[in-house]
Amino acid sequence: MPSRFELANAIRALSMDAVQKAKSGHPGAPMGMADIAEVVWNDYLKHNPANPHWADRDRFVLSNGHGSMLLYSLLHLTGYELTLEDLQHFRQLHSKTPGHPELGYTPGVETTTGPLGQGLANAVGMAIAERTLAAQFNQPGHEIIDHNTYVFLGDGCMMEGISHEACSLAGTQGLGKLTAFYDDNGISIDGEVEGWFTDDTAKRFEAYGWHVVPNVDGHNPDEIKAAIELARNHDDRPSLIICKTIIGFGAPNKQGSEESHGAPLGDDEVAAARRQLGWPHAPFHVPEEIYQGWDATARGQKAEDDWNARFERYQEAHPELARELKRRLKGELPATLKTEKLIEEAQERGETLATRKASLTCLNEFGPQLPELLGGSADLAPSNLTFWKGASAINRDHAAGNYLHYGVREFGMGAIMNGISAHGGFIPYGATFLTFMEYMHNAVRLAAFMHRQAIYVFTHDSIGLGEDGPTHQPIEQMGALRSTPNLSTWRPADAVETAAAWHTALHRRGAPTALVLSRQNLPHQQRDKHQLADIQRGGYVLKDSDEPAEVILIATGSEVALAMDAADALEAKGKAVRVVSMPSTDTFEAQPASYRDSVLPPTQRKRVAIEASHYAYWYKHVGLDGRIIAMDRFGESAPAADLFKYFGFTVENVVEQVEQMLAE
Repeated sequence: MPSRFELANAIRALSMDAVQKAKSGHPGAPMGMADIAEVVWNDYLKHNPANPHWADRDRFVLSNGHGSMLLYSLLHLTGYELTLEDLQHFRQLHSKTPGHPELGYTPGVETTTGPLGQGLANAVGMAIAERTLAAQFNQPGHEIIDHNTYVFLGDGCMMEGISHEACSLAGTQGLGKLTAFYDDNGISIDGEVEGWFTDDTAKRFEAYGWHVVPNVDGHNPDEIKAAIELARNHDDRPSLIICKTIIGFGAPNKQGSEESHGAPLGDDEVAAARRQLGWPHAPFHVPEEIYQGWDATARGQKAEDDWNARFERYQEAHPELARELKRRLKGELPATLKTEKLIEEAQERGETLATRKASLTCLNEFGPQLPELLGGSADLAPSNLTFWKGASAINRDHAAGNYLHYGVREFGMGAIMNGISAHGGFIPYGATFLTFMEYMHNAVRLAAFMHRQAIYVFTHDSIGLGEDGPTHQPIEQMGALRSTPNLSTWRPADAVETAAAWHTALHRRGAPTALVLSRQNLPHQQRDKHQLADIQRGGYVLKDSDEPAEVILIATGSEVALAMDAADALEAKGKAVRVVSMPSTDTFEAQPASYRDSVLPPTQRKRVAIEASHYAYWYKHVGLDGRIIAMDRFGESAPAADLFKYFGFTVENVVEQVEQMLAE
């Protein structure tokens, strides 16, 4: 039987070989953390390589994702569908081994990591999801949800501010099944971190409420194992195991240096490392006895088989709960959920109200039918109206709830939502003011990148926020959201479009959705049944003229009412006007060309776009011949009505712009 050191050396060899062949990558972290990984994966991790999606597997996250060859080596060695050839194509086009771990590319990868700190926050989300799912479904004698979350991280993760946001909340929540391993090697790309990172990390995490095991020799399997046992004995709080390691361990001339961090070691150094490690094998050759020492397929299958037997007993004892759990883990919505009805009912009510309030009405309507809905807000629930009638706050003493008070942690919230979504069993939504989307933008981007369902409730959507002034008034944020691939953005004009937006968000299983909602009341718009159906196409004709339109007014959100009023004023002057409401530009642009042309005829270039947001996006739809009434600067502090008038969002200005354009 190979020794632990020999097993760990397989990781080191595969990692430095793959990086060397690619002429790109980070060999240092895999070589330095190999001994920790060997203990975790061989002695503790519950997983089945034959079924990477087994519901009760432990979750493993490599937050320092630049060390991706560590994870790829582990997956290959333990028996996942990842071949030596796949490792040899590291960082190549269309390979299963991209430069950083990416969800959906590689079997066994739980989440996309690389932007430092976010994997750690994802792990917090996974641990929350596990505990909440267990609290909702486990019954006496039937611990059907019972797994741990392990996360590796480095100095960069610790330095990123998101680590504070996520780990502070994890400590408050008392996430006892979360164990983090800190690769404390003292080196980053710029060199020795003591010149810019001197935190007392142990005290920092103790202050968060974590259990901390400091000064563990990251190359001593006995110390690593003892630290994990200590962590398992402190199941009332998350644990941080601080492992002292040598980056690039085994490379005699570059270990312990930034030279081993982010570049290939070089042929000579790779050869020298082979000699120092006692690994005489050719590149990408792993002896059979090493494979046997790593192979997790038999014990993984047994673990899943045992769980399946337990689930059968659970199913016999609690058939309704078992059916519900299977539905949620498959990501299927309840068959009884009819969100289309919300749209019809909103049209019948015809209420004038803020779309943030209309959103709360939707939550109160469909919330009781969706136990998988797991909401939250970055400390603004009374303003963004996300704490619905059936909301129940999750805390360390009440894990079975459905709502997280994230505190003022927008970035942490977004990344934790990604972890919850990646774990499965929940549809997460999280809320803040639209302008504070900037804090969480990179997490929103990763949700879109990973094809994860997450719903963002961004309220106070424009200068209509009013007196809080330009620091809180979003201008450029709509453009950032609209330009993010695979993210659908909705800015509804009234309660009806808000219900349509929620309907779409709940049914977009493989992608996130942003709901951009108003603070101020918006008037109801009347529609016939065809218009009602066309809302879900993202853009539709809300008002048309009997004669061919001389001008088309395109608007979103609060400006739709302005466009309608301006159309009335123009018609009184004998002008033929069409009004297009476009609550979701990406949804509209995904429609067949025939539909898009029916709404915006290519022959009619006299168009005016109206939106209290940055103007740049709208050139796509109005061209150089049209006009854009939008924002080209930051806002001001004043009541909303005064601001709309000051910045030209008035009937008079729209009419003037149209008349000038028609005169030209």
